[in-house]
Amino acid sequence: MSLREMPSRNERSAWVITLAAAAMLMVTMGARQSLGLFISPLNNSTGLGVTTISLAFAIAQLMWGVIQPVSGALADRYGPAGILAAGLVVLATGMALTPFMTSGFGLIVSLGILAAIGSGAGSFSVLIGAASQHLTTDKRGNAAGIINAGGSFGQFLFAPVTQTLIQLLGWMGAMWSLAVITVGALPLVRVVSSAGRVRGPSGPMGAAPWQALQDAIEDRSYLLLHAGFFTCGFHIAFLVTHLPGAVNLCGLPAAVASWSLALIGLANILGSLIAGSCTQRFRSKYILAVMYGSRALLIGWYLVAPKTKWTFYGFAVGLGLTWLATVPPTATIVGKLFGSRYLSTLFGLTLLSHQIGGFLGAYLGGLALVQFGDYQWMWYADMALAAAAAVINLPIREARIAPVSSPA
Repeated sequence: MSLREMPSRNERSAWVITLAAAAMLMVTMGARQSLGLFISPLNNSTGLGVTTISLAFAIAQLMWGVIQPVSGALADRYGPAGILAAGLVVLATGMALTPFMTSGFGLIVSLGILAAIGSGAGSFSVLIGAASQHLTTDKRGNAAGIINAGGSFGQFLFAPVTQTLIQLLGWMGAMWSLAVITVGALPLVRVVSSAGRVRGPSGPMGAAPWQALQDAIEDRSYLLLHAGFFTCGFHIAFLVTHLPGAVNLCGLPAAVASWSLALIGLANILGSLIAGSCTQRFRSKYILAVMYGSRALLIGWYLVAPKTKWTFYGFAVGLGLTWLATVPPTATIVGKLFGSRYLSTLFGLTLLSHQIGGFLGAYLGGLALVQFGDYQWMWYADMALAAAAAVINLPIREARIAPVSSPA
């Protein structure tokens, strides 16, 4: 192999950072997406009620989104190291304090604020931004897919492990175990931030971050992207919070819920990698439209299917193919519209829209269960929003994919 054919040192470093970021997201997302398994044992232990616990989980969805643009902006300004380390410590602290909380307010503080802020600071906006600063535009979609797949693998791994820990150690011991595992990810921070902050060109945006933010908010395509991602957050938060409850209503064992969550994560590994690869071949807005449309069809199938464990497993696999696979094309559109200089900030703001939807999905799911005794109306709302998101993404302004020229 000639020197010209060998990958550059910077490119190799970028892929090492990408893999380390995927490993870190595996921990933060795996722990976060498994917390729904604690709702029933937590309610049985504290007697706080599903509505109160759902409110804490809903606030967690919102706070996870609120921290995204803040942590992204800090990472853009000072580098990712301090943000990621603080995120892991705060996440572990929130989970470690949860067993001591006996009131709704205490649960909001531990899970709704601390754990959510910690997992958010160590999540998509900072991790994808850190990798993207070292990659060319055509490779960012693949990198985002790999990082996203790491988070999906975390859900696949953590869901059954968490359920087993709950059975063996009780929910308190399981929560403390997750806190210890989270702290164990701290060595990855050095790898993700090893290349430091890149002072590359700003892209089409101006040099000032506030000017970049103002220009983005005035862009119709950026707002449409936010609207679609809002519905994605509603869908995911409702399911990750209340799927265990839906399984319980059908008289199925708790293991069906944990394995369903695990299958969602496993399928999303494939979905994320496919989505990242497709961003190099198709315009991302069309990828998103297909994903959201498929969700509406899948929910319709679930509503009429018999509620057996195999229905839930099939539903989980179908959901998993698009679950968080929306992240790579969404981040790709943000990068195409505004460049990579403030990608962590601007994509972080998009994630905030996602989590506002997440707040409503988690909280309204709890209210629906209390008011109607089931989740039927939530499924209808979820299906309608998914169909709307498919249409909303189509008018987004996005350049056509340039054909790849074959070598002479």
